[in-house]
Amino acid sequence: MAKTEAKPQMKYDLDKYQVKKTNKVARVFIYIGLIVWALIDLFPIYWMFTFSLKSNDEVYGMNVMGLPKHWLWSNYTRALTTGNMPLYFLNSIIVTVAAIAISLVAAMMATYAMTRIVWKGRNLMNSFFMLGLTIPIHASIVPIFITLSKLHMVNSYLSLILPYAAFSLPMAILICTGFMNDIPHELDEAACIDGCGLWKTFFYVIIPLMKPALSTITIYSFLQCWNELMFANVFISKDSLKTLPVGIQALSGQHTTDWGPIGAALVIATFPTLIAYVFLSKKIQESFIAGAVKG
Repeated sequence: MAKTEAKPQMKYDLDKYQVKKTNKVARVFIYIGLIVWALIDLFPIYWMFTFSLKSNDEVYGMNVMGLPKHWLWSNYTRALTTGNMPLYFLNSIIVTVAAIAISLVAAMMATYAMTRIVWKGRNLMNSFFMLGLTIPIHASIVPIFITLSKLHMVNSYLSLILPYAAFSLPMAILICTGFMNDIPHELDEAACIDGCGLWKTFFYVIIPLMKPALSTITIYSFLQCWNELMFANVFISKDSLKTLPVGIQALSGQHTTDWGPIGAALVIATFPTLIAYVFLSKKIQESFIAGAVKG
């Protein structure tokens, strides 16, 4: 009887060992796939960095993918000293930060009014804001330019800040709406009982719970404003007000182009984006899983 009872136990242990072995093999393949995917994602950054340190001979085919044979750090010096690049960088910071601030404040206040305050027409107003997602930038550039011209706002920071904030607003409201709907209304009632009005409830209850959404909106708006070229190229003609994408475009020559400084300028322009994502990545990850677990 003892031998016959041991056979099922041995079979169970063998099946359990095979399952563990299968899981390990599958995990190895998953890790290999993730490593390959990470290398594919990181390759453009590697290529851009090595591209910024090469001469035209290497860029045009002698050494396209490999490391530079001669590390030309002087390309960064030329990128910073040619064409007022520090000024363009500062202009991009001013325009981007102002546009993000306006879109964050407007989106939070609009979403709070449409989701937490009961009034007639709030659903219609939300639909009106969502229509902004369907308006292409190319179709709006002419009416925006005419409007800015009549208001004498062309060749000013506002000619970029206001359109950037306006085009970031619909997506910001969409993100805020999903987060704010997950916040229990009982918190508003408790704050009201404690003597908080609408403004105190908004600043002390709602905003602290919306940090993941604010981080997501910040990254989205930052990428949209920092890399924008069309509006900046059309609405700004003064050299003292041009942004970084326009300045990088101006580095290309009419007949010949030295691509090393352009690559260095691209690295400089990409660096703030990477820094912003590093500091806000945790909040962005929280934004993806927010609402997934219900208490």
